[in-house]
Amino acid sequence: MRVFLGTDHAGLELKSHLLQALAAAGYEPVDCGAYEYDAQDDYPPFCFEVGERVVTEPGTLGVVIGGSGNGEQIAANKVPGVRAALVWNTETAELARQHNDANVVSVGGRQHSVEEATRLVLTFLATPFSGAERHVRRIALISDYERERHRPAGGAPTTTP
Repeated sequence: MRVFLGTDHAGLELKSHLLQALAAAGYEPVDCGAYEYDAQDDYPPFCFEVGERVVTEPGTLGVVIGGSGNGEQIAANKVPGVRAALVWNTETAELARQHNDANVVSVGGRQHSVEEATRLVLTFLATPFSGAERHVRRIALISDYERERHRPAGGAPTTTP
């Protein structure tokens, strides 16, 4: 499986390690940058690149890395069709795939050791989507909203002041 990886300066060392670890585990890692350390670089372009590549190439997954992983998850989720999940333990990595069919994982490079972050990414990549009807339905609601910007019934009404 092809896996796209992107980061800013905060995750450069972890990304370098993951490129090797994923290849050793039988994945085909693709480096989407950053390619050199620049303390002033911005993470959104790297996250957009990962997201766009994942969406346009079915059957692939993505990894975005930053200091906390929060901004990277937000940026990746701006790409239509991306379902990026911030993971912080193996359970959240598994649930992101099993319940949400997440196609991009976000990891905080400054929040985990290299070994722990690698375990989170490998868990995410190895976990299949459950395909359970309730999860398929919920993902469809999200996709429909993303495409049409029409909120489904069931939530509180939106009011504007």
